[in-house]
Amino acid sequence: MPLVELKHADIYQQDKLILSDVTFKIEPTEFVYLIGSTGSGKSSLLKTLYADLPLNKGLAEVVDYQLFDIKKSIIPFLRRKIGIVFQDFQLLTDRTVFDNLDFVLKATGWKNKKEISQRIEEMLVKVGMQDHINKMPYELSGGEQQRICIARALLNKPDLILADEPTGNLDPETTDSILNLIHDLCSSGCAVLMATHEHNLLNRFPSKVLKCEGGKLIEAEAN
Repeated sequence: MPLVELKHADIYQQDKLILSDVTFKIEPTEFVYLIGSTGSGKSSLLKTLYADLPLNKGLAEVVDYQLFDIKKSIIPFLRRKIGIVFQDFQLLTDRTVFDNLDFVLKATGWKNKKEISQRIEEMLVKVGMQDHINKMPYELSGGEQQRICIARALLNKPDLILADEPTGNLDPETTDSILNLIHDLCSSGCAVLMATHEHNLLNRFPSKVLKCEGGKLIEAEAN
């Protein structure tokens, strides 16, 4: 069973049609790139997949949830099965790394302090940031902040990671380390859809490619 499957879906940003007749699927543990020029629809598609933008035409099933006319009360349950990684990190700047992750777990229903601490430590070890648990975001480099964001995305053991330009603000060496980390997530049982404008990554880390172009989504060659 695919983790993500869209059939003849239209993607809108407010009243503007961005992508029409979108049909694709993502299998468990699959890594997929999403490419296209600025404004071509990459972010709008990702936002539709985690129900930040509504789907009003077509069929879409994401981690066992139907997105067409999804009820607002159901969206938090959908998002617990999806990890989201942003280009600009979106860490809370007034609290430590631990408190950033603690905030997310409590917001998604975790209550046991011991279990929360254990989960946070596990995820920081996974991304190599356990020694930064008490630091503030401003004390971290861009690459370190992105590792924290990946740890945050993994907290609820998601089936799917949606990454929106996760290396857009990073230098080449840091980009490679983040890409290696994200690819490792697939081998541990998580599918990834990653939007990027850095086409050199497609050759260095080859995988399936979807391209937003001319209001359509097509499967493209890596080069």
